Amino acid sequence: MSQYTIAEAVPAATAAALAEYPAYVQQLLYNRGLTDPATCAQFLAPAYDEHLHDPFLLPDMERTVERVLSAIAAGEHIAIFADYDSDGIPGAVIAHDLFTALKHAAFSIHIPHRHYEGFGLSESAVVSIIAEHQPAVLLTIDCGVSDIAAVASATAAGVDVIITDHHEPKETLPDAYAIVNPKIGGSYPFPGLCGAAVFFKVAQAVLTRGEFAVPAGYEKWWLDMVGIATIADMVPLTDENRVLAYYGLTVLRKSRRPGLQQLLRKQRVEQRHLSEDDIGFIIGPRINAASRMDAPEDAFHLLTATDETVAGQYVTHLEDLNQQRKTAVAQMTKELHKRVAVTTDLPPVLVFGNPEWRPSLVGLAANKLAEEYQRPAFLWGRDGNALHKGSCRSGGGVSVVQLMAATAEAFSAYGGHHFSGGFTVADEHLHTLPQTLVRAYETLGEEALVATKHQVDLTLTLADITPDFIAWQRKCGPFGCDNPKPLYLFRQVVPERVEQFGKQQEHTKLRFTTNGLAREAIAFFTTPERFSVVPQAGVPADILAHVEESYFMNRHQVRLRVVDIVK
Repeated sequence: MSQYTIAEAVPAATAAALAEYPAYVQQLLYNRGLTDPATCAQFLAPAYDEHLHDPFLLPDMERTVERVLSAIAAGEHIAIFADYDSDGIPGAVIAHDLFTALKHAAFSIHIPHRHYEGFGLSESAVVSIIAEHQPAVLLTIDCGVSDIAAVASATAAGVDVIITDHHEPKETLPDAYAIVNPKIGGSYPFPGLCGAAVFFKVAQAVLTRGEFAVPAGYEKWWLDMVGIATIADMVPLTDENRVLAYYGLTVLRKSRRPGLQQLLRKQRVEQRHLSEDDIGFIIGPRINAASRMDAPEDAFHLLTATDETVAGQYVTHLEDLNQQRKTAVAQMTKELHKRVAVTTDLPPVLVFGNPEWRPSLVGLAANKLAEEYQRPAFLWGRDGNALHKGSCRSGGGVSVVQLMAATAEAFSAYGGHHFSGGFTVADEHLHTLPQTLVRAYETLGEEALVATKHQVDLTLTLADITPDFIAWQRKCGPFGCDNPKPLYLFRQVVPERVEQFGKQQEHTKLRFTTNGLAREAIAFFTTPERFSVVPQAGVPADILAHVEESYFMNRHQVRLRVVDIVK
């Protein structure tokens, strides 16, 4: 059964300081650590020109801008190497748009193949890029801060390497021409930028210092890519990221990119009402599908296409890849179900692998397995370099990181957090990994357990869901990491009907009679018996839920998104 705590009530002094806001808004602000009137005003109304930090506070920014400007002036080739995910690819799009706007045609984009090249700047990629383009500058986006050997290889060949990254630096940094990373040096006020945002700051700085025939503020059109990356990469939506996500969504709703427009139309998403959920469930997965299933450049071309026909072709292609991804995961899950079915005593940790599985897909199947059997699931496949890589999911109550730390000798690399992680299995431990992890689980006992606790923002009634309430909640968005969707507890709500829907009846819907706006509650991929308490028509229930707006098929609806039914 879900555990939850109800947030502490707003202290009287804070309530007095925030008296201009309704009590429920005060509570939402207080729950997010916002108590000062000026800070609250900035949170509720971010200002692009006032609340972004100076890009020249980033380390090595001056040096980076000087080198980029000199390369443009001399007509030198600039090679851009960007990561293959929904942070790196939008960053590559910004680079493409920047150099296109500056009429500097001597640039190339390289995005590594996830299955064969893996993450980061590799020596083989450096050799290939130099052979093909003979660049004077190699500029990375969303990677590079740990790639010492590859940077040394490029530098030895006479290439100036400029790293733009946001990942945690190690003790030894690459010997690059410049490293722009908000986590280095302590000069930048906010270390939480994503990779695309770091490069956006570079673009801002280049436009500030250079003399180009680019209209003032033109770079704001590129905030659509910053918004996608900031939300999809799950960096904290606080400080500067809140501004970038807020205005990123604003620009996305007006974006002129044909590929984005056609993708949204195909998914029946009204562009002017695009939300952070649409990025998380529609745009992000299709960008990632390109790298999971095929060439990541396909997502890049979708986002940079200017011709409607070409854009449409890439939309169709990415939709096909996304469907292939779903099919591959479904086949993997089917095989896993067969394996589980012939397992006499189901172990407390599920460990399965297949050399034919793509490591890029096993995390999706592990998530399904862990949820279904309510226990940790570790799955592995083999990549294009014959490495056995995998992903793990907790299933709710067990820390997968604790399990991996207790069996570190079985892995050549691992990482993550309590509820999900990734690993590379040392070959000699591949066949004993199931027994090793089960022994670790039994030895750790309670040390391996992590309770799933929900923090309830407010206790409400259905009648509290008014137009004013929705408008204020909207001002608290966009929601994401470190600014979670408000979670509400609705006590003793009586559903008139409990229904299941979907092709396989895999979703649940509750219907209510109320004077408030939310007359339905839904839970996707959750059947009634999966809740802590099974809902029944006519029986009062305590519901943990978010309040959300849906614009599906141009129909505006306010509804509850059920997290659990607890009583």
